[in-house]
Amino acid sequence: MKIQESGENYLETILVLKERNGCVRAVDIANELNFSKPSVSKAMSVLKEAGHVKVDRLNQILLTETGREIAEKIYERHLILTEYLVSLGVDEEIASKDACKIEHIISVESFEKIKELVEKNRKN
Repeated sequence: MKIQESGENYLETILVLKERNGCVRAVDIANELNFSKPSVSKAMSVLKEAGHVKVDRLNQILLTETGREIAEKIYERHLILTEYLVSLGVDEEIASKDACKIEHIISVESFEKIKELVEKNRKN
């Protein structure tokens, strides 16, 4: 089952918040994305039902193995695309916002070519 863009954004946000704060709660996601807590709760229910997240006894949101795989893929795309756009002279903030949109729709082939170019440029 293909996960929707909004689901990918939630998973990526959970990954980033976990790395930044050590734990993730629904309120943290709501604050990070500037969404309402009910919207986040609904999204977490959908992601939990799909097997991408689970909630522990302390109400911390955890990525499952499949959720982590999706989040890491999307986050890698975000970082690479941001770096690529910045290398073209795009302001970093704009590059990051654009990368957030592009990361969900770019083909595997196009992304891999951009990734190769970014990695080649890092070596030079």
